[in-house]
Amino acid sequence: MPVEAGMPEKVEIFDTTLRDGSQAEGLSLTVADKLRIAEQLDRLGVHYIEGGWPGANPKDREFFQRAAAGELELAGARLVAFGATRKAGGRAETDPVMADLVGAGTGVVCLVAKSSPWHITETLRTTTVEALDMVADSVTYLRNNGKVVFVDAEHFFDGFLEGPGFCADFLRVVEQCGATPVLCDTNGGMLPHQVERAVGEARHITTGRLGVHFHNDAGCAVANSLVAVRRGADHVQGCINGYGERTGNADLTAVIANLSLKLGIETIGPERLELLTPVARHIAEIANFAPDPHQPFVGLSAFAHKAGIHTSAIARAPGAYSHVRPELVGNTTRFVVSEMSGRSSVALKAEQLGIEMTDDEVAYVVERLKELEYAGYHFEVADGSLELLMRAATGWKQSYFRLESNRVVTDLREDGTFLTEARIKVFVGDERIMEVAEGNGPVHALDAALRKALGPRHPELARIHLTDYKVRVLDSSTGSAAVTRVLIDSTDGERSWTTTGVSENVIEASWEALSDSIVFGLLHTGATEHEAGDRPGGGDRLQ
Repeated sequence: MPVEAGMPEKVEIFDTTLRDGSQAEGLSLTVADKLRIAEQLDRLGVHYIEGGWPGANPKDREFFQRAAAGELELAGARLVAFGATRKAGGRAETDPVMADLVGAGTGVVCLVAKSSPWHITETLRTTTVEALDMVADSVTYLRNNGKVVFVDAEHFFDGFLEGPGFCADFLRVVEQCGATPVLCDTNGGMLPHQVERAVGEARHITTGRLGVHFHNDAGCAVANSLVAVRRGADHVQGCINGYGERTGNADLTAVIANLSLKLGIETIGPERLELLTPVARHIAEIANFAPDPHQPFVGLSAFAHKAGIHTSAIARAPGAYSHVRPELVGNTTRFVVSEMSGRSSVALKAEQLGIEMTDDEVAYVVERLKELEYAGYHFEVADGSLELLMRAATGWKQSYFRLESNRVVTDLREDGTFLTEARIKVFVGDERIMEVAEGNGPVHALDAALRKALGPRHPELARIHLTDYKVRVLDSSTGSAAVTRVLIDSTDGERSWTTTGVSENVIEASWEALSDSIVFGLLHTGATEHEAGDRPGGGDRLQ
């Protein structure tokens, strides 16, 4: 794909997840987390990783110390230390922030400096002349200490709207001192047409690299990044998964994918694009943030298709309803099956799962889906239970265990706390097993009791963990007698799945979802099934 005239052939990717991204509400990274995320970013192929502000807090100081000591080995990315220019009225050689930046041990430094006259006079409380001297003095000092320097022009676009004169002076000073200017939409309120004009004029003033840094408060951070590149910017800053304070920063997964696949501009290299999805999800796990299923390119639902007309068309032409091939960014096409699905959707899902089904079996699943979802099940989000339903339609029936009975008792103790005890009786093969376990709730206790019963015969259970539990009341008008739907998320460390249960009794609904979760996990970890004769109790609800 040829690059349009006026656009760069290559764009540098600068990730600030460890600094700007970590300001997201609810996101708290340990030093170990930051080291692991940096490794993933390097694996992805970004050019720069901003590690934090080395003098701002003990955590960032430790991060740079451990990185310098060899705990972070980067194959291609360059680690960046972040800080501010020297203070007004001071000198760079005696400024403590400058000392911290030099002492961080990185070859690259990113400085933040105000480029809006209003912010300089009202928040920085100095003059525009002094503000330019602060930039020149700081950059010169760092350059003399062997550093590559980026200057984040804070509030650049706001300053440009005030009047472009000072912004032009700012850009010239930065370049004359040997640094790269980065135009920042600090408040995140710019629209693409405003960015287009400002970056176009900045490109006429600058002769070297020109960077941009957008926040997403107006929902335009990715679009603004693309517009800026079309106007000549060749360095883009942002965060993986769009993390950042308020509404976040430009999502680098979408920026990289769009630049590479839509505009034909080299970013991380075509051979690394397929790492976008796994790296984005890996970093989400490290950050303990649930991945957004609707995130463009890398979300679980980014290439999911539900309507029958779509799925039948995709069967004939895979690109009919996908703007790019999901494999290019490491994602996959998913066929979401629900009561709205036709036979083609179910057949495609079966093919995707490797389940051989006859036409009659497909028809049975379609009708069964309608019945179960009318009763409250939600297979669109319960991929684990859906697969078990489809396998059951072919005659398969799990034989890992058979339930005889379970019982859950919750006691209120003298100290005001609750203790839940679960007793479970199951058959594993021909062996009848009874176990009792305590937990902080019924699901926890049932899970613990089932694991005690199955663990000696199925060591694979140690790899299977429940990660989330959700309950929804489906008909609140009936009060405490309402039907409830339970969803349980689980993982074995390599794949994740969701199972569901529905009942007027929340314990029964929880057991359905829990037992499906364990069966699905054992099935996909290669556990050996057991032959057993007919036993009472524990019938499969799908039959």
